[in-house]
Amino acid sequence: MPCSLLIASLRLSHSLMQPDTRKLLRTGLLIFGTGVIAAALIFTSFGGITRHQGPHTNLGWLSLMLAMGCLPTGFLTLLLAAVKLIGDRRR
Repeated sequence: MPCSLLIASLRLSHSLMQPDTRKLLRTGLLIFGTGVIAAALIFTSFGGITRHQGPHTNLGWLSLMLAMGCLPTGFLTLLLAAVKLIGDRRR
């Protein structure tokens, strides 16, 4: 689900959105964005990943763990926020 779609719907339904929906969207974007940044840093700054050995540095391993935690959690939080946003618009 593209983040730009969520942001556009956030702007359109700003007055119809409940405060907890806005908080879910903001939190989901923050968590997912943290995971994306951590995944990008593994490949750009922390030595990359090989198929058989994994990341080459300690910071690479830490970023991998952060990305593996944040990406699914952020995606599920964004999914929950999108479903709640659709439910708020139908009311």
